Amino acid sequence: MSANPLNYCNLPPWAIASRVYNKNPQPIEIQGVRCAGKPLFAKLDMIADPLERGQIFHDFMDVRFQLHQWENQQSKSSRKALKNSYLRFLRGWLFDSNSIEGAVLKGWVESRMGLPPLFHNEPIADIHSEAYFLYTVDKMKGAARTSAILRQLDLLYEYVQYELTRQRPEQSHISLYRGINDFEEHQVIEKQDKYRYILRLNNLNSFTDDFERAWEFGCRVLKTQVPLTKIFFCGGLLPKSLLKGEGEYLVIGGEFDVEVMIGG
Repeated sequence: MSANPLNYCNLPPWAIASRVYNKNPQPIEIQGVRCAGKPLFAKLDMIADPLERGQIFHDFMDVRFQLHQWENQQSKSSRKALKNSYLRFLRGWLFDSNSIEGAVLKGWVESRMGLPPLFHNEPIADIHSEAYFLYTVDKMKGAARTSAILRQLDLLYEYVQYELTRQRPEQSHISLYRGINDFEEHQVIEKQDKYRYILRLNNLNSFTDDFERAWEFGCRVLKTQVPLTKIFFCGGLLPKSLLKGEGEYLVIGGEFDVEVMIGG
């Protein structure tokens, strides 16, 4: 599926999706987000402990989007809209990436990066397909559950990028692994040899930094070098009291050089 020509980034969709970008990444800036979060990042600059920074980020989100006010709302729908914060959608993805929450996260990538999903419960051939329509229905149902979820996810991505830059200042890529049974969720662009492929990954994907854990999810494991700028979220950046999922990485898609490891 072709990239959407429109996005909210400093780079065009075709560039973000390309294998050239993945080898030579540049910062991805979503319009207005860093400016809107300026008080948050100024405060984070003064904190040495990363877990304390994670709690400060959550507290900022709590106040900025009035998430703590859900009990005071008059209607059931209003209470639910505030209670279902960005954490609800991350938890939903970790449970099932093809859930309604998963559709909202894929929708965020499509809206901000211009990369439509290739898979949501089934392969999506193009935006005119029945599969794309069903994904859109899930996305709309999920977005209706909460307040300003896309703006919450904007700040989440910006926070993750801030933390990765601060914790890994000299690093541009990280080796990650993804367990699969087949290529159903991805498109094979080129087979370079028996074990090396160029794949077009879904617009958002689960990876892990634990090679052994990846085998729990399939009879094959994809190994690839992921630019830090393509990491939408990773476990360990928020206190465990808020969200579990150590070793889990949510990776923005595009064309990746991968090594396929086959189980015995």
